[in-house]
Amino acid sequence: MRSLALATVALGAILAGGASAQTLTMGVIAGPESIDPHFTATGTHAESLAHVFDTLTRSGDRLQIEPGIAESWSVVNPTTWEFRLRRGVKFHDGSDMTAEDVAASIRRMQTLSGPNPTSIYVRRVREIQVVDPHTLRVVTDGPAPTLPNDFIRLFVVSARATAGLTPEASNEAFNSGRAAIGTGPYRFGSWTPREQFTVERNDAYWGGRPAWARHVRREISNPAARVAQLRTGQVDMIVRVPAADVPTLERDRAISVVKAETVYVFNLALDQRETTPQVTARDGSRLPANPYRDARVREAIDLAIDRRALAEVAMEGMGTPQAQMVTPGIFGFNPAIQLPTPNVARSRQLLAEAGYPNGFRMVLNFTNNRLPGDNGVGTSMAQMLARIGIEVQAAGQPAAVIFPARARGELSNIIAGWGTLTGEANYYYAANAHTNNRELRLGAFNWNGFSNPEIDRLIQAANVELDDKKREELLQQVGALFTAQRVVIPIAAVGSAWAMRRDRAALRVGRSDEETYAWDVSPVTR
Repeated sequence: MRSLALATVALGAILAGGASAQTLTMGVIAGPESIDPHFTATGTHAESLAHVFDTLTRSGDRLQIEPGIAESWSVVNPTTWEFRLRRGVKFHDGSDMTAEDVAASIRRMQTLSGPNPTSIYVRRVREIQVVDPHTLRVVTDGPAPTLPNDFIRLFVVSARATAGLTPEASNEAFNSGRAAIGTGPYRFGSWTPREQFTVERNDAYWGGRPAWARHVRREISNPAARVAQLRTGQVDMIVRVPAADVPTLERDRAISVVKAETVYVFNLALDQRETTPQVTARDGSRLPANPYRDARVREAIDLAIDRRALAEVAMEGMGTPQAQMVTPGIFGFNPAIQLPTPNVARSRQLLAEAGYPNGFRMVLNFTNNRLPGDNGVGTSMAQMLARIGIEVQAAGQPAAVIFPARARGELSNIIAGWGTLTGEANYYYAANAHTNNRELRLGAFNWNGFSNPEIDRLIQAANVELDDKKREELLQQVGALFTAQRVVIPIAAVGSAWAMRRDRAALRVGRSDEETYAWDVSPVTR
């Protein structure tokens, strides 16, 4: 499927004559955080490096699983998957890609750690068996029905290029280009952190010759600046168009706009540890307990949120109110979960019952450069909480700052977005709703100390259930219980828009995971 898509783009470029030599310059909100694809699971990081490094399986426009380096896969027995690899796949240095490289990549992901570890994608792997150069068997810690879904983020690196690299030395080796050897449609060109990432066409790509000779991803975190550079022709297209600019750009004859609903959900996560660093009494004195641990306080906060207003005003019509952490269309979505109705009077009553009749003081942390509308949602949420007597210090920060702070335990809460990129709810719940358990490799993103034995039991059961209907029911039960706990409060699903100059580029489709790849953009004949 991927080969056909790339071949189609390549054919279009040939028909366009000189267009095949063009550079596609894209204004993006953020780029890679390293050239090591295993450094972090952050979406913008993976989206960038997917141009250089292939994955074992791929996610389609609507998150359907498609062949990647693995052309097929099958269940050998309840705890063993067999993946058959494409023949003739070459690394950018001309060496053959084999099952040994895939095995080395899995082992590497299992050992690396960071603020957003990619180990979540290989958490079920217990043993790797190289049958022959093009056949790999993966033995799991139990039945693992979603393993092919997880492997959409299994970036394959060269075993030879990464041999002997310590975690400390990895970034230097990749960032210098020495270890940045993939099998993707583009070769690593150059990278200036927080500024620009450039890749060059891989003419020998197994999926067909890419249409663009060069692809430049220019980091422009300021939304207004992205729009300005598009209008002046400094970039060919931009991602995550500010909602306020969508109608204006749609009226501009020189610009075309593509819109799509996404799987990202803004949510407020609340610390459940006994003590928390960013919550005090209104006079600044220390509280005897963490108020977020009280279910009445969490319900009060939930009922203070006007989701429809956030979607329509703060997100400027580019959001959809959300009552659970997975969106419709995701396997495991629970249609019985209802959207809460805002109730300020009830919120105040609940706070009083919990022992906070005058509220308390808190820092509200939120990303301000990661997803469309995140800054507006954060600042609007601060005002909504103020209506129920909670004094809020709004603290919007770049994702590169706030996520490491969360991992270090420095935050009491965070508003951020999470996208169920694998198309199955277990991806979110296993990483966030399960008790953090390194032995089971579950709860890797459960930073706030939440633990519920019944939710843990259901997640573990869903992890090994091969019957799709039963697994879906288990995940829906998890969704109902987790939503009722209000430890993570869903707010709104994120809509997104792309804009491009009509005379330069045409986007084939807006993906529901918001990711934007050069091969989905066609050159336009001038």
